[in-house]
Amino acid sequence: MDIISNREARKYSNKEMVLRILWSYIGTILFRMSFRTMFKWRNLILSLFGAKIGKNVHIYNTASIYFPWNLDIGDYSAIGESTQIYNLGKVTIGQHVTISQNSHLCAGSHDYHTSAMTLTKLPIKIEDNVWVCTDSFIGPNTNIKKNSIIGARSAVFKNVPPNQIWGGNPAKYLKDRK
Repeated sequence: MDIISNREARKYSNKEMVLRILWSYIGTILFRMSFRTMFKWRNLILSLFGAKIGKNVHIYNTASIYFPWNLDIGDYSAIGESTQIYNLGKVTIGQHVTISQNSHLCAGSHDYHTSAMTLTKLPIKIEDNVWVCTDSFIGPNTNIKKNSIIGARSAVFKNVPPNQIWGGNPAKYLKDRK
């Protein structure tokens, strides 16, 4: 591995660097220090930093959102307590989606094919009516299709078809969702 090249690589634009500084000092404090039930307030803070937030979205104050400007959440969805959204790449969450507590959505990685292990910013898309159960990991470049369920403590590294229940590490098809 060429660690020096990795550290010297430009990973973010100037705009992203400024937004990261503002978010980490201002946005995160306003977001985290809000009372548990102040969902509209947190949605407003995220929107001011470029997130697209639908109506009646519940995001808990212990959730960690890395780049709000790479987040799009549909109406009536929820992000549970202590959930991490590491959205270097775009994270799109549909309507009526529940991301349960302690889950981790990871839309970034490194290209192990290069000696510099260059940063990759890959999307995650979670379609409508999906439930990502507690403590699950959703990897980069995945699409969880509508009406699916990801079982507790599962690790998803590939696309999940609609109307299916997946579980395990790595997650595998378990049965259809009726």
